[in-house]
Amino acid sequence: MRSKRLQRREFITLLGGAAAAWPVVARAQQAAMPVIGYLYAGSADASTRLTAAFRQGLSEGGYVEGRNVAIEYRFADSAYNRLPELAADLVRRRVAVIVTPSSVQAARAAKSETVTIPIVFQTGADPVQVGLVASLNRPGGNATGIASMNTEISSKRLGLLHELVPTTARLAVLVNPQLGDRATAVIAEARAAAAAMKREIEPLSASNNDEIDAAFAALAQKRIGGIMVTASPLFSNRRVQLAMATMRHGIPAIYTDREIVEAGGLMSYASNLIDEFRQVGIYAGRVLKGEKPADLPVLRASKFEFVINLQSAKLLGIEIPDKLLALADEVIE
Repeated sequence: MRSKRLQRREFITLLGGAAAAWPVVARAQQAAMPVIGYLYAGSADASTRLTAAFRQGLSEGGYVEGRNVAIEYRFADSAYNRLPELAADLVRRRVAVIVTPSSVQAARAAKSETVTIPIVFQTGADPVQVGLVASLNRPGGNATGIASMNTEISSKRLGLLHELVPTTARLAVLVNPQLGDRATAVIAEARAAAAAMKREIEPLSASNNDEIDAAFAALAQKRIGGIMVTASPLFSNRRVQLAMATMRHGIPAIYTDREIVEAGGLMSYASNLIDEFRQVGIYAGRVLKGEKPADLPVLRASKFEFVINLQSAKLLGIEIPDKLLALADEVIE
């Protein structure tokens, strides 16, 4: 029989070996955890609620960040020329799926870098028209997602603004020129809608803080009765600046982002972004479980909301017509 001292030494050796192996096992488990690449054209600070909604959608599919999934975040901070570089970095890291919420440019950047890694997008444009998918029902390829069709409803937005200022002959549309063909499409649709109302459209562009201020300063000189601010992560990031600019120049405005209205803007009409980011999270979870983007139909936004800020209306000296108040899904008093 071996001595008790020898048995004790062997036990300690085994225990020490197991303890040394634990960090290795933990690292192996972490390495096996799927990684999502999160590519967003805007900033982290201005999109905390949206990012939280995405994580909520993931959790509904059984994935919790840090527990059984990791997320690599990449924010372009409205510098759209950085998107290809950020997308390429995620591809090099061999993430399991790339999500590109709220930006056609981010989705295009991801698609140009990979034809194998699944992509889940959220966009206000028609994903077929902009080349992200072959069709809504059968996307084909490696991308699918959520389409809010905000470009299509810009005419509705302009109509609400016209109801507020029915006697004005000219309305403005503010776009971010970094959006390229999407900005052109929005202006074209706005012009068509304005023509149907026998009104004129003044297109304005801004891609940074100074240009936003310059655009609003030009409105007073051009005797514009109201402005529609189109969808862009840049404008979402600058929501306080936009709200203050409309107040400073006394220009009623309608936005695509309810958070601008919460920050002091007058009105917004758009799909519910919180719900759409949650849906992106749900779809990303389904892809992680093995479903192919080619077989997942593109979802269309189902929740739209019209929000009015009565405090802002009072500061602007505007009385909101009863018709608009009746249409509003939410009135901030």
